[in-house]
Amino acid sequence: MNKAELIQAVADATDLNKAEAGRAVDAVIDAITAALKKEDTVSLVGFGTFAVKSRAERQGRNPQTGDTITIQAAKIPSFKPGKALKDAVS
Repeated sequence: MNKAELIQAVADATDLNKAEAGRAVDAVIDAITAALKKEDTVSLVGFGTFAVKSRAERQGRNPQTGDTITIQAAKIPSFKPGKALKDAVS
């Protein structure tokens, strides 16, 4: 499912037209993104938890030359599915 299909599904499940559903989906994505930028956790009970994790600096190899390189530390978004979502998929 891509974003357009998600918007259509939201429009079908609610009394919103497609444009309003699109704005609603965009607002949810923007709110989650803004919270993660502030390193807050977003918990949606039954669905899952969005959080920011830190990845430590590490050593890697350049595949073309074989030289050792340092890969910088980074903050990455993560998602941990909730029990209800896991049960629905299984």
